[in-house]
Amino acid sequence: MMNDLLVLTKFRLSALVIVTTFVGFWLRRGPDWSGWLLFHTLLGSSFAAFGAAVFNQLMEIGPDSRMTRTADRPLPSGRISPGAAFGIGWLLSAFALIHLGAKANIEAAALTALTLAVYLFIYTPLKKQSAANTLVGAVSGALPPLIGWAGAAGQTPADARYFRWELLLEPGALYLFALLFLWQLPHFLAINWMYRDEYRRGGFVMLANEDEEGVRTSRHALAYSLATLLLMFYPVARGLVNPWLFLPPALLLAGWLCKLALVFQKSPDRVNARKLFFCTLAYLPGSLIVTCLAWKHG
Repeated sequence: MMNDLLVLTKFRLSALVIVTTFVGFWLRRGPDWSGWLLFHTLLGSSFAAFGAAVFNQLMEIGPDSRMTRTADRPLPSGRISPGAAFGIGWLLSAFALIHLGAKANIEAAALTALTLAVYLFIYTPLKKQSAANTLVGAVSGALPPLIGWAGAAGQTPADARYFRWELLLEPGALYLFALLFLWQLPHFLAINWMYRDEYRRGGFVMLANEDEEGVRTSRHALAYSLATLLLMFYPVARGLVNPWLFLPPALLLAGWLCKLALVFQKSPDRVNARKLFFCTLAYLPGSLIVTCLAWKHG
């Protein structure tokens, strides 16, 4: 049962939400941070990620049952009933929103609600209608660091506006959103192309579904990898990081990503797609660590 609950909440994938939320919180708050505020922000965002995963699987029981790699999940296999899963998802999501609003701030709660709405009501249904779903899914995946960024601001001061929109437009928040957004695209494109037969069997409309030669998929993956490389100059231009600490390792990591994307573009096969996929798994934590070490607090 414990293993089924971990699968139902996509615990390993949700761990990424926890990490990126923490990074957003730490970058804005710096060394002078409140342990309890961090705890409440991470707890709320984690429960929201778990709830979103449950509802996503509820909405995709049919497709999951037709795909080999997902057919043994708790819902399509019948080990957990849809009614029980709905109750779990509702409790997790409701707790997350209420907790963040009460213990962090309204901005963090609103961003969490937006993440749930985009993921469940736009991205998940769009997977059966348009290949643009990958872009929409990248939006929802890029919001968790902003939840941490907003949560770090604490409760709204008495003399401030009810909702502080400016938190979302701060250069650090924009950089984190763009980094997570761009990183996800070569990551998911590589997965999509490797498992295109599975996605077709599940009824999902994906970019790589009819791209047997991998030409279109690899071209898109290379374009987004190059955009990630160019993004590395933004925090330097805005004075967010120490350029000598940030640029060399950041460009090295992004260059590695671009190199493997170029190899995949020149020779689109499963081996090169797999290499690109594993590169993206290493690239994100590496770039986040470099960002944290070079960040100028205050």
